[in-house]
Amino acid sequence: MNDNNVLKFERRKPKQDNRKPAAPGPKKGLIWLAIAIVIALVWTYYQFIAPQGI
Repeated sequence: MNDNNVLKFERRKPKQDNRKPAAPGPKKGLIWLAIAIVIALVWTYYQFIAPQGI
């Protein structure tokens, strides 16, 4: 029997990137540090600067 008209499903071969993967460590750390600083600034504002009537 001739199998020329049968579709064969094959996995794609993974593409190879020549780029270096980005270092997520320092960038991720800076984001968390910025979030912590913003939270500290908001807490300081409401603790000491904001009017007490709220």
